[in-house]
Amino acid sequence: MRAYRQFASVYDRLMEDMPYPDWLRFAQESWERYGIPKTVVDLGCGTGSLAIPLARSGFEVFGIDLSADMLTIGRNKWEESPQQATRSNIGSIRWLQQDMCAWELPEPVDTVISFCDCVNYLTEEEDVEAAFRATYHGLRPGGVFLFDVHPPKTLERYADTQPFVLDERDVAYIWTCDFDAERMEIEHRLTIFAREGERKQENFTRIEEVHVQRAYDPAWIRGALTRAGFSRIDSFGDFKLEAPDGNTERLFFAAVK
Repeated sequence: MRAYRQFASVYDRLMEDMPYPDWLRFAQESWERYGIPKTVVDLGCGTGSLAIPLARSGFEVFGIDLSADMLTIGRNKWEESPQQATRSNIGSIRWLQQDMCAWELPEPVDTVISFCDCVNYLTEEEDVEAAFRATYHGLRPGGVFLFDVHPPKTLERYADTQPFVLDERDVAYIWTCDFDAERMEIEHRLTIFAREGERKQENFTRIEEVHVQRAYDPAWIRGALTRAGFSRIDSFGDFKLEAPDGNTERLFFAAVK
C-alpha cells in the first residue's frame, strides 16, 4: 500500500462523511459476539479516526499505517484531544509505521480491525495472503480479525457512475476511474484543490493522487484466511451481523484464531 503523501493533509476533510460511527458500532457488536478485547490493532489506521475513539473508550490501541504523514496527523489529533487532560478511563495509542503485510508487535493482541477497505489496496494475491498471515501471528489464540472489503460489484459501480466532482469553499476535486474487469482492479485518479492555511484568500494547493484498489472473490478471501490458519470465518454485509447477499456493497469478515 502506498503512502498518501500530500493527500494526508486533506484526508480528514474529504473523509468527514465516512461512516466511522457505523464501523465502531460493527466492531462493538462483533466483540459482544466473539469476546470483548483489551488490546486492539487498527491496521491501516490512517489519521486515527477509529483508533482515537477506541482509545477514548478505554482500549489499548496500536495504530499501524505505512504512511508517516498519516500517523503524524493522527498522533497530533490524539495529543491535542481534550480527553488527554483527564486519563482516568482513557486507554492508550501507540502509533507504528509498518507495512500491513509484515506488521508485528512484541506481544499478541486480542483483536485486529482493518476497515475502510484497506485490504482492497493490496493489489496482489500474495500481499493479501501475507497480511492475513501477519495478522494471524499477531493475534492471541481466540482473537478475532475484523475487516471489510469492497466486492467486485462495488468497484464496477464506481466505474459506471464516475466521474465524481466536489466543489466547496475550502476544497474541490475531480475524481475519475478506470476499471480492469479481468483483474477486478480499479484506478482512482484524483485532482484535488485545497485552500492554503486558514485565511480567506483564494490560494489553493493542487494535489494529484492515483489510488489503485483490487476486489477479490469472497470465496478466495475465505480460502486465504483458512490458509493463514484461522479456524472460524464468518461474513456479513453492510455493517450488520447478517449474511451478505447479491446487493451487499461492503463485505465484512470476522476470522477467529
